[in-house]
Amino acid sequence: MNRCRHAALAALAAAATGCGVAPVAGSPVEPAPVPATAPATAHGPATPDRGPGASVVAAPSRLRIPAIGVDSPVVGIGVDGSGALVPPDGTEVTGWYTAGPAPGAAGPALLAGHVDSRSGPAVLYRLREVPVGARVEVDRADGSTAAFVVTAIVQTPKAAFPTDDVYAPTPGPELRLVTCGGTFDPAIGHYRDNVVVDAVAEGGTWTIDR
Repeated sequence: MNRCRHAALAALAAAATGCGVAPVAGSPVEPAPVPATAPATAHGPATPDRGPGASVVAAPSRLRIPAIGVDSPVVGIGVDGSGALVPPDGTEVTGWYTAGPAPGAAGPALLAGHVDSRSGPAVLYRLREVPVGARVEVDRADGSTAAFVVTAIVQTPKAAFPTDDVYAPTPGPELRLVTCGGTFDPAIGHYRDNVVVDAVAEGGTWTIDR
C-alpha cells in the first residue's frame, strides 16, 4: 500500500465503513468518519480530491469479483451532517464514495459494502477470501469497464485502521474495497475489525473493451 501523505485527503478514522450487523444483532449500521481537510479533525468538512483525469471518468455502475462470486450494483454514498460516511441502504449493493476518485481515475477509489445482515450474508461477506491476483471489474455508466488486480488483503482492528494507506493519493488508478471483519462484539453491536482489499489497474491500463 502507498504510504504517502496528502493534506487535502486525510484518512478514514477507525470505524465500520459499509459494515452490516450480525444476523443476531438488532443495532443499526455504524457510520464511519470520512477524510477531512487538514487541520480539521476527522469529523471536519470533507474536501474531495478526485485526482488527475477524474472528471472524465464515468461513475461506476456495477462491481464484479468472479473469484468470490460478487456481482452487484454500485450506488453513490456520501456523508451525513456529522461528516460520517453513510453506507449503502441495501445489503446487496456496493457503495462508491463519490467525493473520492471514480474507479479508473488516478487515485484510490473507495467501494464499501455490508458483510452481513439479520437475514444472512451480504454483498461483501466473502471479501476476506479474495486471493491476491484475483481480477476485479467495475462497469461504468458510459459502458466501459475498469479492470483491477488484487495486490493485498488486510484485516485490521478498527482502532488501527490504515488511514494513510487507504486514502493517500496514487499516481495511477487503484481500488480499495472495505467491509467489516473479525469477531462480532454484541456489547456494541458491531464487528471489531475491518477487511481492506487493495487492487491496482490491470496491466497498467485504465479500461477494457466489452
